[in-house]
Amino acid sequence: MPHKIMLVEDDLPILEMMEILLRRIGYEPILVPDVLDALRQIKAEQPSLILLDIMMTPMNGWEFLEKLRGEYGMRDIPVLLFTASPSVEEKIAGLNDPKLGVLQKPVSIIELKAGIEKFLGK
Repeated sequence: MPHKIMLVEDDLPILEMMEILLRRIGYEPILVPDVLDALRQIKAEQPSLILLDIMMTPMNGWEFLEKLRGEYGMRDIPVLLFTASPSVEEKIAGLNDPKLGVLQKPVSIIELKAGIEKFLGK
């Protein structure tokens, strides 16, 4: 059974493209275009990894991550921040979270696969 990857992204064309890429490299995508829905679904879906956009409303990716790690106590789920912002690397370095990584948009299928395999193995 393939690993479930939850993709939290409010840009529908990106969401659709990432679904294709995730399926192509052998993962089961869980597509969530609404960050609040993602928080509601997380326990039921139990993803192996979360791909998380930073720039969303009404809650951004940082706020989602804070709730996920704090209020929800889910520190074991790896999270790959999916962003076009180059300053994210600096911010995550200060968080000291070994289950947190970054993928820069636009991402190639090779980068996506390598980013996921860093946390889930091959």
